[in-house]
Amino acid sequence: MSSMTQRGTTARADLLGGLEQEVGVMIRRIRRVIGERARSVHPDLQSSSYLMLTWLNQHGAQRASAMVEAFGIDKGAISRQVQHLLDLGLVDRTPDPDDGRATLISISGAAAARINEVRDDRRRWLDDRLGDWPDSDLSEFVRMLASYNAALDA
Repeated sequence: MSSMTQRGTTARADLLGGLEQEVGVMIRRIRRVIGERARSVHPDLQSSSYLMLTWLNQHGAQRASAMVEAFGIDKGAISRQVQHLLDLGLVDRTPDPDDGRATLISISGAAAARINEVRDDRRRWLDDRLGDWPDSDLSEFVRMLASYNAALDA
């Protein structure tokens, strides 16, 4: 391998290492923020259940089978999280009008209002931190993150 090719390979490896490091920092930050958001909705809300709750807020009433597919976890884990959310009064379970044997899980009105408040607070906080970023930089960052995520999903 020529020294020019080797330098290019080393530079690429260094860039990928830097990407892994920064993504690691972002993941740790996201985990912390999700925990904070969960506790802001309800002091006993688990982070994983918070993610399910926000998904229900976005997608509306769903069967447990749709949640299994969306989260890629087994039905038992979904059932435990749904029960946790029911115990906290954050979701409601109703019969599915299309299939009397099935039930639909939906976010309670109070939980939806609280999640929206937490989201709005977080967006204001984020806007404060990124206030000096021009919209064009923010747009490019969002585009690049979407491209990164799409590349990893492929």
